[in-house]
Amino acid sequence: MSSTLETAANPQILKRIAIDPLTRVEGHGKVTLLQDDNNNIKQARLHITEFRGFEKFIQGRPYWELPVLVQRLCGICPVSHHLAAAKATDMIVSASELTPTADKIRRLMHFGQTLQSHALHFFHLCSPDLLFGFDDDVRHRNIVGVIEDHPEIARQGVLLRKFGQEIIRITSGKRIHGTGAIPGGVNKSLSKSEVAYLQADVQQVIAWAQDAVQLVKKVFFEHYDYHQAFASIESNMMSLVRPDGAFELYDGGLRARDIRGNSIFDHVDYRQYEEYIRENVKNWSYMKFPFITSLGEEDGWYRVGPLARVNNCDFFGTELAEQERIQFMAIGNGLPVQSTLAFHWARLIELLHCTEAIAEILEDKDLRGKELVNKGELVCCGTGVIEAPRGTLFHHYEINDEGIVEKASLIVSTTNNNQAMNESIRKVSSQYLDGNELSEALLNQVEVAIRAYDPCLSCATHAMGKMPMEISLLDANNELIDRLEKNSSGQINRTL
Repeated sequence: MSSTLETAANPQILKRIAIDPLTRVEGHGKVTLLQDDNNNIKQARLHITEFRGFEKFIQGRPYWELPVLVQRLCGICPVSHHLAAAKATDMIVSASELTPTADKIRRLMHFGQTLQSHALHFFHLCSPDLLFGFDDDVRHRNIVGVIEDHPEIARQGVLLRKFGQEIIRITSGKRIHGTGAIPGGVNKSLSKSEVAYLQADVQQVIAWAQDAVQLVKKVFFEHYDYHQAFASIESNMMSLVRPDGAFELYDGGLRARDIRGNSIFDHVDYRQYEEYIRENVKNWSYMKFPFITSLGEEDGWYRVGPLARVNNCDFFGTELAEQERIQFMAIGNGLPVQSTLAFHWARLIELLHCTEAIAEILEDKDLRGKELVNKGELVCCGTGVIEAPRGTLFHHYEINDEGIVEKASLIVSTTNNNQAMNESIRKVSSQYLDGNELSEALLNQVEVAIRAYDPCLSCATHAMGKMPMEISLLDANNELIDRLEKNSSGQINRTL
C-alpha cells in the first residue's frame, strides 16, 4: 500500500491554499493544499503548529508525580493520560497485578472518560455537519442550531456527557485532572451511596446511547454512497484487543491488520512496542509520523481509534454493542470498513458499549473493597498503553536510582492517525476543490474529514493560543485569487 501523499517536485510553481487554523477540533493546526495549473491536487498537508514540550517537562520530576502531571497535556481527555501514566508507573513499582478493587475502579473511570469524550465529540462538534449537511449556513451549523432544531438530541448529548463526567468525579476526585490512579493502584474506593447514585441513571443512559447509534445509522444510510466515498482511504489498522480477541479499552495485546483484514501482528506485548512501531519526523509539522516497522515508512502508516477498534476486534463483550458491531461490519462485505465518516458510527457503538459495561461493573462489590495498592521494588522503566477515546496511547518512562524521570516518550492517539488524516485531506480536496473559487462550505468539507478522526492536537503538542481562520487561494504566479477569513465569533468574511 503506497502512500499517495507525495512532496511536489516544484512547489514554488503551484497554487497554494491554506486553511489556518482548523475549527471544531481540540488544539490548533492548519492545512495547506498545492494545485497545478489544471487544478489537480499535488500535495496536501496537515500542519500541527503547536509545539509539544511535555516530554522535556517531565524529565527531572519524581515518577510518582507522573499520573497527575501528564494529564495537564489536555482538558478533554486527561483521564487517558492519567491512566496510561499510572500503568507505566505500575511497572516501575513492580505492581505486575493490581488489586481487584483498583483494577475495576480504573476501568470504570476509563469507561466514564470514553463515554463523555465520545458524547462531546459527536453531539457538540460533529452532529451539526451530519444533521444539517456540510454546506449548511455556518450560523446554523453549530451546537446552537442543534439545540434549536433538535432539542431532544442536544439534551441527550449533554446528559450522556454529564453521566460520564460524574463517573470520573466519583472515581478520581474531580471531573478534570483528578488524582484517583496512583502507582500500583488507586487512592480511594467507592462508597455504597456513590454506587447507588450512578446506578439510578444508568439504564436511562443505556437507552440514550441506543438512540444515538440509531441516529448515526439513519444519517449514514440516508446518504450511503456519499458517506462511503467521502474522504475514504484504505489503511492498515491497529488497536488493543483482549486475549480472546474481544474489544478492549484498558489493557490487552496489540493487533494490527492490513487493508484486507489480514494479520500484520497480533497479541503483541505492548511493552515491546518499540520493536513494532517507529516514528518519522518531517520538517513541516511538529507532529511525528508513526509507521509499522515491518512494512516501512511508505506502506506502514495506519489508523487507530473507534474505526480501527471495531474493525479489529472479534466481538464485543456486551450484548447491545455486539449486535451493532455485526451490522457495522456487514457494510464491509467481509473486508474492513474503510469509510472515514464511519468513524462516527463506530464511535457511538463504543459509547453504547461503555454504558453497558458501566452498568455491569457497578454491580461488582469489588468497587467497595479496601485493598487499593500493590507495590514492590523500584525498577528502571515502565510502559503504559491504553485505548484513549481517539486511539492507542503510549507512555514510556525511564527513571534513575532516586526515582527521578530521565527519559519520557509519548505517542498519542492523534499522532498515530497523522498520516491517515493527511491522506483523507488529499482525497476530499481532490474530490471537491475546483481551484477557481473558495467557499466556506469547501473549507468545512476539508475540516469534516479531519474532525472524523476526533483529533486532539494539544495532546501531541503545546498550545499557542487562539488564532483566526484564514483560507487563501493563489495562482501559479503566487497572485491571490480568493481569500476567506473566519473570526473568533464564527463569522465568515471575504477579504480579497
